[in-house]
Amino acid sequence: MASGESRDVLGILAGPGPAVFTTRPVIMGTHGMVTSGHYLASRIGLHVLEEGGNAVDAGVATGFALAVLEPYIYGIGGEVPILIYLADEKRVVCLSGQGPAPRKATIERFRKEGIDSIPGDGLLAAAVPDAVSTWILALSRFGTMRLSQVLSPAIELASQGFPMFDRLQGAIERSASQFQEAWPTSARAYLPGGRVPAAGELYVQRDLAGMFLRLVEAEHRERKRGRREALQAAHDAFYKGEIAERIVQFVQESRLPDSTGRRNGGLIAKEDLQRHATRIEEPVRGNYRGYDVFKCGPWSQGPVFLQQLRILEGYDLASMGHNSPEYIHLLIEAAKLAFADRETYYGDPDFADVPLGVLLSGEYAVERRRLIDPVRASMELRPGNAPAYAPREKKGGLDIHKGDTTHLDAADQWGNMLSATPSGGWFRSSPVVEGLGFPLGTRLQMFSLDPGHPNSLQPGKRPRTTLTPSLALKDGRPFMAFGTPGADQQDQWSLQFFLNCVEFGMNLQVAVDAPTFHTSHFPSSFHPHGAQPGTMHVEGRIPETTVSALREKGHTVEIGGEWSHGRVLGIRFDADSGVISGVATARLETGYAMGW
Repeated sequence: MASGESRDVLGILAGPGPAVFTTRPVIMGTHGMVTSGHYLASRIGLHVLEEGGNAVDAGVATGFALAVLEPYIYGIGGEVPILIYLADEKRVVCLSGQGPAPRKATIERFRKEGIDSIPGDGLLAAAVPDAVSTWILALSRFGTMRLSQVLSPAIELASQGFPMFDRLQGAIERSASQFQEAWPTSARAYLPGGRVPAAGELYVQRDLAGMFLRLVEAEHRERKRGRREALQAAHDAFYKGEIAERIVQFVQESRLPDSTGRRNGGLIAKEDLQRHATRIEEPVRGNYRGYDVFKCGPWSQGPVFLQQLRILEGYDLASMGHNSPEYIHLLIEAAKLAFADRETYYGDPDFADVPLGVLLSGEYAVERRRLIDPVRASMELRPGNAPAYAPREKKGGLDIHKGDTTHLDAADQWGNMLSATPSGGWFRSSPVVEGLGFPLGTRLQMFSLDPGHPNSLQPGKRPRTTLTPSLALKDGRPFMAFGTPGADQQDQWSLQFFLNCVEFGMNLQVAVDAPTFHTSHFPSSFHPHGAQPGTMHVEGRIPETTVSALREKGHTVEIGGEWSHGRVLGIRFDADSGVISGVATARLETGYAMGW
């Protein structure tokens, strides 16, 4: 796409403001499309499509590859919520993808140890690892290939190595002293020869490759019993065999430092792993101007996307002009209301009664809409029909996670679409499990230790994750799969991308590269759960005149880098022509869309 085309699209359809210039084209094809956080992973997914696999096969292959390529933002010991549109069945399914709290994880246990907030690092915060279970379930139920086919490229990347890239090298360098001083298993995994690998140097992860090979070998031994039975054997190799034993031994015998100032082990036991199996669930659904949008349930933050759409459907957004002060103010105020409800109501629906029927209703949206002052920013956390409470301030500054996650989307020529947001198990927050080559996650930090909170810690309960893939249908047919890393910002940045497309008519690449904004008004999902009441953040490409107008409305506006927010990815399927379009933002450099 030429820069002139970018200027025309934004200038004509988005109203006044600077043009968005992008050097990347919209990738188009008719056979299939993959977009992900790293170009090598996208190429692997595309190869699976070229070999006859469907979107799920391609997505699983891409997901395993990302666990090798991006260990600083996602590891196989983490989690991965997934949404899949099944073309033959004309329905969307959700794979929960979030592991629960171990059976030994109780509020009483933490209180007895004098811990009032679950730490954001170390072994104590580890939930049951879910990514392996979820990828295998997706492949078993909705894919067509064997595990050996989709996993072999990841094994090759880990065993033969891939060129070290700048962002990974920088992440290792920032964590090197922590590895050397506190986590010796991580030092061995990420500092070969005791040093940070150089950019362009082949980076090998032999222990991780060996772990993956055990899964393939388990599948191979049971291949005569059938494809699903063989995949179940691979699942059991992780959760019931030697791999599980190594995980349990490591977390129970290790005593390693974390942010509590103590040395702690983990709570995961053999029984937690043996009992674990990812579930297939009905997604949550909302409609916006003829588009059906699907999100994961309230064990994620996904429904806040739909709550924001419900509020915003009462306004003529296009007439405001893209990223005008009025438009940005409205979206920020709608986000404050939706996220206030997230803090008050959301939690694992197996353990908490979450009133989604009310929260997503038109009547409720009318009530919430009345709270938005068009000329003044709100400073309070205002959940609906519930007592308000003050967001907690963090002493010594705010810890807002913005990128410890990745994302991928896949689509095939038959109309199947997959959207997945893998995260957790990143190397800066937890030590590598001895002999397995990957860390566990730290998702327990998202629980509240208040027993009256819907997201309170309980054994077997899923923590309310920030991970939130998105799928949309138009007239009942596949339309778009999209998402982004970014913790609490995910359903703000991805919402803006969606509105750029459906309200302002931007092509995908202009929509994904347009400057973004978000608010940190509400408590963060991550330890120590700080908030910045009334504060919003804009990319540096937002004009100063707009920033000044927002400040006049009472917003505290913090200006970031020009390309500093998120890494939105997306795929659009044209059900009439069969053309599939894919994009990856230029932010963070390594994300790419590939198709044919």
